[in-house]
Amino acid sequence: MSLNRREFAKKSAATGAGLALTGAVGTLATAPEALAADDPQEFAAEGHGEGHGHGHGHGHRLGYGELVPDPDGVLALPEGFTYRVITHSGVTRLESGEFTPSNHDGTATFAGRRGTTYLVNNHELKGPRANWAHPVPLTEGLVYDPAAAGGCTVVEVHRDGTVAEWVGIAGTSTNCAGGRTPWGTWLTCEETEDLAGKNGMTKDHGYVFEVDPHDHRANRNPKPVKAFGRYAHEAVVIDPKRGHAYLTEDASGPNGLLFRWVPPKGFEHGRGRLGTLADDAGVLQAFKCFDSAGRFVDDLSRATKTGTVYGVDWVDVPDRDARKTPVRKQFGPGEVTRARKLEGMWWADGGTYIVSSYAREESPGAAHDGQVWFYDPKRRTLTLQVLLGVNATPDQDGAFDGPDNITVSPYGGIVIAEDGEGVQHLFGATESGRTYPIARNDLNDSEFTGVVFSPDGDTLFANIQDPGIMLAITGPWRRQPRR
Repeated sequence: MSLNRREFAKKSAATGAGLALTGAVGTLATAPEALAADDPQEFAAEGHGEGHGHGHGHGHRLGYGELVPDPDGVLALPEGFTYRVITHSGVTRLESGEFTPSNHDGTATFAGRRGTTYLVNNHELKGPRANWAHPVPLTEGLVYDPAAAGGCTVVEVHRDGTVAEWVGIAGTSTNCAGGRTPWGTWLTCEETEDLAGKNGMTKDHGYVFEVDPHDHRANRNPKPVKAFGRYAHEAVVIDPKRGHAYLTEDASGPNGLLFRWVPPKGFEHGRGRLGTLADDAGVLQAFKCFDSAGRFVDDLSRATKTGTVYGVDWVDVPDRDARKTPVRKQFGPGEVTRARKLEGMWWADGGTYIVSSYAREESPGAAHDGQVWFYDPKRRTLTLQVLLGVNATPDQDGAFDGPDNITVSPYGGIVIAEDGEGVQHLFGATESGRTYPIARNDLNDSEFTGVVFSPDGDTLFANIQDPGIMLAITGPWRRQPRR
């Protein structure tokens, strides 16, 4: 059922584009210099710090203060915060004795028994195993394609600080992001389109697989969820109310798509249920946006202001397994909306937050260094919440660029893992348009990945992708101001 464009245009004209949405969803962030657009006296009256969150103190001050360089050269944090290494590729070992695999990426946390925390950690390893010093070990019964280097490990962190790690799935490729399900499992996404016979693979790749951190047996004989389609997957979320899956594609030439999978009538989600789906079960669709005047929007880079609201239609995918033509190339001009580097997603506030990392010459609209959108499935609207301007000096600490993995914070707003140029950060963004630093990579220029809070909200986990280090950050977390 299509959203009525005329009705959408009338509502947008009456309320003002970007002001149509009310409730829990507000504008989260803009570029670091965005405070120039706000009234500084208003912020001062409410007790907010100046700049974008480097002030010290409590109350309504934004952020946690300046980042203090790490004497060990790993992670700069605000005063009062500490970190510890949970896993380190080539240093820590799995229960089976092999080294922790490299290239940590998407991660989720799960509450375990007796106060333990489980984390499922993707390892973004593309191509043959021989290309990597520390691929995911081929644990018997957990292998999809013995030629592939990627997969997931499950990390168990105990209350006393001890850590155990084992393989959740092996023999997959380029496991980038993914998503946590409402029923307590992890969906790991392959960011590749390699078919059997390409790059040394013996099976087709570009699928989503389910990993259960609680049940070793459930992970045996891994089977791709082909109903979700075969393309360069990035992230996935599940609508707990409607059962729809939303999936991002990180691809170019042409730019990638946002997908929605609609389950077949009568299907009920739950542990192991995705494995029962037929390869063509349900309907896979790509999004198609239009503006407040009802005009088709060809690419999300066309949006130049936070608060921009687009209506969304969904168009059926002709061949979801993409045997001859990649899914994104199955659509002609005017049929779907595209975006460069559609990356992390997170379900919260009754919808999903969606990242587009940047736009340059491959996109038809304005250049930017990051967008975060919010899709409201009830209203079927997509709203631009975050817009980072092009960072002209990425090698200098200060500005942020290239958002990738994201999580919604229990302390308000969102936390973003940076995958940009130069200096790499974890940073927060409030609901009003203010950003603040949380951590800086002092080790190298590798991106941050897998940012996620522990179930109790006390610990922020994140990874330095290369060489592959999982970190646990603790400190005086506090509620951040909405404004």
